[in-house]
Amino acid sequence: MSDDDSLMEYSEIVMKMFGSEDDGFEFYNNYAYEKGFSVRKEYCEWDNGHNERTLRKFVCSCEGFRAEKEDFIDEHNHPMTEPDLACFLRSHRRINDDQKAEIVQLQISGIHKHQIMDIMVRRYGGYDKVGFTSRDLYNFYHRNKAETLSGGDARTIISYMTESKRRDPDFFFQYKTDGRGHLTGLLWCDFQSQMDYRAFGDVVVFDGTYKTNRYNLTLVPFVGVNHHKSTVLFACGILSHEDTESYVWLIRSFCDAMIQKHPISVITDGDHAMQKAISIFGAFGVVGLVVGGIIAAASSSSRRR
Repeated sequence: MSDDDSLMEYSEIVMKMFGSEDDGFEFYNNYAYEKGFSVRKEYCEWDNGHNERTLRKFVCSCEGFRAEKEDFIDEHNHPMTEPDLACFLRSHRRINDDQKAEIVQLQISGIHKHQIMDIMVRRYGGYDKVGFTSRDLYNFYHRNKAETLSGGDARTIISYMTESKRRDPDFFFQYKTDGRGHLTGLLWCDFQSQMDYRAFGDVVVFDGTYKTNRYNLTLVPFVGVNHHKSTVLFACGILSHEDTESYVWLIRSFCDAMIQKHPISVITDGDHAMQKAISIFGAFGVVGLVVGGIIAAASSSSRRR
């Protein structure tokens, strides 16, 4: 571009007026796409009452491009990206609403993330036509999942369990929700876990001391030991409340999963609500109570092996 063309382009840009900050950002982002660089929003200034913005600065991702209300500086200390690669720069990538809806549907259907990206690439005719990268898809995938669950919506996990049941008819799950649709109880196990229980389920250990997830739900694994002295998982449960009623529901669901085959002995962490639930439900014979410290020591020993 000649000096005269550059001067004319500069004059046209600094004379432009925009109805909103978003309009201004969209203009400069399009300009950056044509030139081969990416932009981001930097700081802003407010009026004395802090009611309206008086200045917003946009900068190159490498901080060489600056656009202010009264100035425009088109200087860069880095080479520009080739036109056919500019679409991969950060400010030019976006997952639109239609794509988000399709990704969620594919996710619910059990399609893996890398397969979803492959589907999108084929549909749009190439990576440069999709509008986002694999990293963008992974970030959206996990962000959408976290937002859905943190909002108390149990439909996502139930949809996943239902799809697992559809793919494997022997997969078992039961759940309960409160009046607001929040998940309060869930138990699940696959066919292999059921077979392990039939062979090695005379002694069952279940412990409600695990709260390692971000939602503060109690994870209750049902485990045993096989003929190789290795730990086997019979089922997993999740509870929102550690009370007798919740444990009664969990034990009943476990027995339903195992077709009412009851263990001979149960080892627990000595939780009073758990003990009472066992006595109320009457599902188990001899109950052995082991303090949490011994269980923790056994778990540590198992990890070392």
